[in-house]
Amino acid sequence: MKKFRKVLDGLTTSTPVNPGGSPVCGSAAGTPSAAHTPRDLEIHETLMSEHFQICKTVRHGFPYQPTALAFDPVQKILAIGCRSGGVRVLGGPGVDCHCQHESGAAVLQLQFLINEGALVTACADDTLHLWNLRQRRPAILHSLKFNRERITFCHLPFQSKWLYVGTERGNTHIVNIESFVLSGYVIMWNKAIELSTKTHPGPVVHLSDSPKDEGKLLVGYEGGTIVMWDLRAKRADFRIYYDEAIHSVSWHHEGRQFMCSHSDGSLSMWNLRNTAKPFQVTFPHGKTQRDGKKESCKPILKVEYKTSRNSDAFVVFSGGLSYDKAGRRPTLTIMHGKAITVLEMDYPIVEFIVLCETPYLNEVQEPYAVVVLLEKDFVVVDLTQSNFPIFENPYPMDVHESPVTCTAYFADCPPDIIPVLYSIGAKHKKTGYSHKDWPVSGGVWNVGSQTYPEIIITGHADGSIKFWDATAITLQMLYKLKTSKVFEKPKTGEMGRSAELVEEDPYAVQMITWCPQSRIFCVVGISAHVILYRFSKNDANTSITSLEVRLQCEMEDVISPSDTENTPCFSDPSGHSPQLHSPRSNTPDSVRDSIPCLKVKDRMIRMPPGYQAELVLQLLWVDGEPPQQITSLDLNSAYGLLALGNCNGLAVVDYLQKTVLLCMSTVELYGSADPFQRLTRSPRKNRQSTSGLTELSDNQVSLDLERSKSPTSDHVNGHCTSPTSQPCAPGRARVPGGPEGARLARRGPGRPPFRKAQSAACMEVSLPVSSLTEESRENSFSRSRSSSVSSIDRETKEAVTTVQFAESYGRKSDSLPTPCLWVGTSLGLVLIIPISIPMDEQERLEDPVTVAPTGTVLMLKGSVLRFGFLDCGGALIQNPCEMWRDQHAPEDPDRPRKRKLVNFSPSSSQEASGDGHLAVVCSERQAKVFFMPSQACLYVHNITESSFVLRADIVSVCNSVCLACFCANGHIMTLSLPSLRPLLDISYLPLTDMRIARTFCFTNGGQALYLCSPTEIQRITYSQEMCDNLQEMLGELFTPIETPEAQNRGFLKGFFGGNAQTFDREELFGEAAAGKASRSLAQHIPGQGGMEGMKAAAGGVVGELARARIALDERGQRLGELEDRTALMMSSADTFSKHAHELMLKCKDKKWYQF
Repeated sequence: MKKFRKVLDGLTTSTPVNPGGSPVCGSAAGTPSAAHTPRDLEIHETLMSEHFQICKTVRHGFPYQPTALAFDPVQKILAIGCRSGGVRVLGGPGVDCHCQHESGAAVLQLQFLINEGALVTACADDTLHLWNLRQRRPAILHSLKFNRERITFCHLPFQSKWLYVGTERGNTHIVNIESFVLSGYVIMWNKAIELSTKTHPGPVVHLSDSPKDEGKLLVGYEGGTIVMWDLRAKRADFRIYYDEAIHSVSWHHEGRQFMCSHSDGSLSMWNLRNTAKPFQVTFPHGKTQRDGKKESCKPILKVEYKTSRNSDAFVVFSGGLSYDKAGRRPTLTIMHGKAITVLEMDYPIVEFIVLCETPYLNEVQEPYAVVVLLEKDFVVVDLTQSNFPIFENPYPMDVHESPVTCTAYFADCPPDIIPVLYSIGAKHKKTGYSHKDWPVSGGVWNVGSQTYPEIIITGHADGSIKFWDATAITLQMLYKLKTSKVFEKPKTGEMGRSAELVEEDPYAVQMITWCPQSRIFCVVGISAHVILYRFSKNDANTSITSLEVRLQCEMEDVISPSDTENTPCFSDPSGHSPQLHSPRSNTPDSVRDSIPCLKVKDRMIRMPPGYQAELVLQLLWVDGEPPQQITSLDLNSAYGLLALGNCNGLAVVDYLQKTVLLCMSTVELYGSADPFQRLTRSPRKNRQSTSGLTELSDNQVSLDLERSKSPTSDHVNGHCTSPTSQPCAPGRARVPGGPEGARLARRGPGRPPFRKAQSAACMEVSLPVSSLTEESRENSFSRSRSSSVSSIDRETKEAVTTVQFAESYGRKSDSLPTPCLWVGTSLGLVLIIPISIPMDEQERLEDPVTVAPTGTVLMLKGSVLRFGFLDCGGALIQNPCEMWRDQHAPEDPDRPRKRKLVNFSPSSSQEASGDGHLAVVCSERQAKVFFMPSQACLYVHNITESSFVLRADIVSVCNSVCLACFCANGHIMTLSLPSLRPLLDISYLPLTDMRIARTFCFTNGGQALYLCSPTEIQRITYSQEMCDNLQEMLGELFTPIETPEAQNRGFLKGFFGGNAQTFDREELFGEAAAGKASRSLAQHIPGQGGMEGMKAAAGGVVGELARARIALDERGQRLGELEDRTALMMSSADTFSKHAHELMLKCKDKKWYQF
């Protein structure tokens, strides 16, 4: 290996290299450039292109903009349709499937083929679709497109293959479900109404069979007309004309009466014996006024009338409140006998369904629950208890409780972390739920063989953090953390100042950093603050340490060599020295200087078990300008250090000693190694020094590299600030040079102090270069951004876009790796900053930590996004970390608590520590692999020229590592490491979405996620192995269940109750009797027969095998169902034979008169 290092050193001296370290002859776009890789470096790469494939796995959260709802009472599965054309099918735990109509048309109505494993969807583009639910990934079997009429209502009778379809013109068509073609039988609107009627009855809003006679169809028209149509006689039995518009109709199970809901907030009851007028009209929420008239009420949009054997009937309806009660929330009303219960909902009601014990409409219904679909929530009410409690929802429907602003995905977590988080979170769960089991329990799901602990973390606009168990394609809430509890609530007098600082959501989470091994958690907020949390199983009474950092630096518009001076930005190590900050003033006319945006609680606080805040770091206002938002953050638990950066510079914090070690502008970090030779801005002429502040010398301070080797020396140049050294001056004090208008003008055109904290659904992408104009922000996805030297003239600030701690080499002359901080900027520059950390645990808490910028610079195209480190064998080097220990646990004198560090190698503790390693650096445009410590560029790959990378991660896939990238043009790419060979390049998203750009993240195991809507998380895989195993990981939507038998009605009831003759729909609606429908009326479109999930693999051997596997699965399901039915029939036959034999023996010796 020494020979290998010498070869590399000779290579760097002989090969011309630009300042970035890459060969001058750069590679073309899309092709890697191996910079004469030495023969000694032989890394066997195992990943090939066939290891990768993009596939959606599962979708979590509440269906966005729901429009329709359906329930299968036998299979006990539920379907929700959405405005975007999506359909979610839900069952028991793990049974959650998302389907999507390719047209994207809104779903108007859903109809299950009860206990048949199929679903009919009616969409806004006047198309009917038949979905096959007997496979784990449902697909469309048939489609029927109506050309001349618009679909308004559908009805499918139980155990019927004929679907009734009502249209906007008032006609009713009949569709054969098996062949999905129209019958020639049509109920025309002009035949349904009387000839003397002069007005059109309106669209069909209701269709239903009479429970008493299946040959009678009740047709409801919007204008108030109701027709009972005799299907056999092809004429109307009776017609009802009502003054108010009809919204819905519901039958009594005996079929003698029905109930209608109307637009005036009334309910009308009708008896079939007398249809001239309703025998009862009620206004449930309308009170009688003094003049005797009923007060006007809102429409009752839907009503359901359900009978119960042992109690009064249930009448459930939505709407109907009086208009005078402004501000009332949407309500669901339950009328049970004389009792009326009004349930207020948080959001408008989209649809509701009453769940009943029987699927037969002519039996006593026995309702037991109400499923209520709201615009942003999903509620199930228990009807079996008098107080009508709700069921505890097992689905993660509250992802959007507060808008999601950022996400993080951690695969293969420590196995003990999920039970611990769940046990802590379970203590804070709400109570008062129904004690009964969740009623939507259909389907079957088994935990797959390839499962490992996975955690998803979501940050929200209200400052809350949610931890989710994402193991085995499920999602379950583990623990919720509220970061706003760290800060004081603004008082009444301070509301104006707070409102001016941040328009709303001052606690919105922008970034998350989590170390699962040490359980240390860091949150970056929109108010330029960082909160560090430690995990403890015990409660604690403690105070929160607050550090304040003054991180502000400006560049001179025109650099003049005679007027240059260096004003480094430093902060007091303690964070509270009065001589570093000018007095705070709350008067609106004064210039805000050295004040944070939020006030941390400065008293003892009782913290419950879980994550407990230990340190808050806040950036300060400087000279009336608010602190810029933090763009990068990293934490290393083994080092005890935290680094953050924004468009002004970099700060490094020792969270063990609670001190700020480094606070410098980006330019100052370069020193003499700055490739652009920029100088910091000179102070304004009218600035005066404030008492207590120490001015720095006007001469530019050079970066003394040798001084950084001494941890005890006082560094006035920004290398190190230790608790034992004298506090450094923050530079010249700034005194206001103009009114507030001038200060706002310096922020940029139309730029407020803070953006409004929006959800990730509408947040703009945080571009690494913070000084882009509004126009360039809007066109950022289509316009190429230059990071060339000439762009320096346009850039006012260089942002720190990524930081990462690692065991690396800070200088070419280093022989052993030491703790370092890698810093990437928006101009494509990489700096390596060595850090000297005391090894002994006690010394670590007392002696200073030295941070010494060396001026080491590497260069790439575009903003730097990600760092990664490989050993000389190509394996990923894990970052050093500290194992978790509970700091608030009771003291054990026999076992004192000590820091246990993992992968931390000071000096020569590892055999291969001196062999060097590979550093992978990815920017918006290209990726490079450097060999350290020689800094030779081994490989270069230009990822994209026409777009830019939004997210890049170095991930483990198939026992190897690769670089995964997501571009702004929707492409997902993977590159091998270290050779940067393209392995995958797929245009996954046809159009780029800002919400996706902010939330997309990769993780190990070939998985990724993003927020596909404001309320839903979409998980995908880019691993071919997981695509192949996805079928067994998903839940079964359909399980063979015997259809319950209809109740025996009895001889007298059947004789006098009608329905004596069976109704043969085939004989009436078939082609032989009704003829063919007009071809121009509707067009049949054959479906893809369940091959949607195999599109990507179609045409190859993999596709054929996948198709064969699906066919075998379906055949196996059918054979299993047939076997179950055969066994049931054999059992019934044996029972019948036994009873017949017993009856024969009993009656064998009896005479005729004894019977």
